[in-house]
Amino acid sequence: MTKPILFEKPIRVAIVGGGFAGLSCAYDLARSGHDVTVLEAEGTVGGLAGAFETSGEKLDRFYHHWFTNDLEVMGLIDDLGMSDQVVTNPTNTGVFYANKIFKLSTPKDLLQFTALPFWDRIRLGILTLRARRVKDWMALESETAADWLRKLGGENVYKVLWEPLLKGKFGPYAEDVSAVWFWNKLKLRGGSRGKGGEERLAYLKGSFSRLAEEMGKQIVDHGGSVRTNAPVTQILPNEDGTWICKGSWGSVEADKVVATTALPLVADMVEEWAPSDYLHSLRRIDYLANICLVLRLDRSLSSTYWLNVNDPSFPYVGVIEHTNFETPEAYAGDHVVYLSKYLPHTDELYNMTDEEVMEFSVTHMQRMFPDFKTEWVRNYHVWRARWSQPVVGKDYSKAIPDAVGPKPGFHLCSMAQIYPEDRGTNYAVREGRKMAAKLLGTTG
Repeated sequence: MTKPILFEKPIRVAIVGGGFAGLSCAYDLARSGHDVTVLEAEGTVGGLAGAFETSGEKLDRFYHHWFTNDLEVMGLIDDLGMSDQVVTNPTNTGVFYANKIFKLSTPKDLLQFTALPFWDRIRLGILTLRARRVKDWMALESETAADWLRKLGGENVYKVLWEPLLKGKFGPYAEDVSAVWFWNKLKLRGGSRGKGGEERLAYLKGSFSRLAEEMGKQIVDHGGSVRTNAPVTQILPNEDGTWICKGSWGSVEADKVVATTALPLVADMVEEWAPSDYLHSLRRIDYLANICLVLRLDRSLSSTYWLNVNDPSFPYVGVIEHTNFETPEAYAGDHVVYLSKYLPHTDELYNMTDEEVMEFSVTHMQRMFPDFKTEWVRNYHVWRARWSQPVVGKDYSKAIPDAVGPKPGFHLCSMAQIYPEDRGTNYAVREGRKMAAKLLGTTG
């Protein structure tokens, strides 16, 4: 277990946002004896890794898993004594293309991927190997993923496999996404495989929210405070160098503030005092929203866990059958399926009612799974997240604002600053604990 560093004189730290970055930072600070207050806008902690109640175990609002090389979060889980509750399993991955589902989990599946001619399958295999061997990611910064993938695998491989995924994930930004973002995805997935080449993933029994809730409990047990339903609207400096975080719920004073929410939201909180160039740096990175339709069915759709959708006419980029990883018995026999889509928050689908989303999705589901009937649906839920995915463009490192703000005592620790990796709970934990170490190093 990681041992806390103790200080004689505690400082007051306000952490805006109760996602994994904020909670990880608060956890280490509280264990070191500091007076920490976490301010979370929603009714529960966890951020994008929040969950909802079902007839069985809690269920993640948005699908989640870890890779076997996600060591940062595994270290935290070990600190919390929860390692025995992590399950690791091989998973089946597939691709929906030309109205057909292709299995694509192992090198053998790749050779049998008849959507591509034989020599293009070889090029695809070589592409993934070459991508995993890239060491200097900075050399890719000024190149788009589209150009880089065309160069490595050829136009046909790009059109069949990569272009639909880029458009499904980034929509109008697809041609602008950095090669660094895609390189990291290939590297991460390639490093989470078993001896037979199959992908292996990890999950926390009972939902990712259990980890967030346990961190919240530990923060309180060590003298800190976790306040939910406390959206911060202003972060203001005091004349004596301290800070105040305000909202309709009241206010909290602190010696230091760590803002972990989406950067444009932070800009709104500090607009009263921050320089215009700093506000611009907080607002220059675009974000996509996400909509996720969660189906609870009386039977399974297929044997595939993760189905990438390479059909631009299908409204979702991924169909994830969660109960092909965790058992249906954990959810009172329900088979749980996530349909996920990243999109601008102005998109028609994002602004539909829940009933309209479900009605809209049924026809498309029946095209993918011809036997699918609405009678299979025991229940469904629609979840939306406005600030879900920062758009990682070329030369992204130059757009990331520094962790140290324009006034002493103000710090940033948001998912848009995670780079060259993409946002996710593992890296949120890493950055949160890194921020705690930074604060501990300056307060000893």
